[in-house]
Amino acid sequence: MPNPSIKDEETYQTLRDKGMSKEKAARISNAKANPAQHPSRKGGKAPPYEEWTKEDLYSRAQEIGIDGRSSMSKGELIKALRNH
Repeated sequence: MPNPSIKDEETYQTLRDKGMSKEKAARISNAKANPAQHPSRKGGKAPPYEEWTKEDLYSRAQEIGIDGRSSMSKGELIKALRNH
């Protein structure tokens, strides 16, 4: 049974299937359904990965536990971080 407080049920279900909590999936799906909000726009002030040093990329990959990072090139680290 659809939840009336969810504005975009399809997005909500997709996010839930990816493992997000009910609350987080609801917030994101409702924001995407609202034309005044733009949840897919870049929000942070961090520079793009292409501007990071390889050492910084490696450190970030280590923080989040990306396997095989020690043998990755800068481009591979960027791809792995974006796909994580």
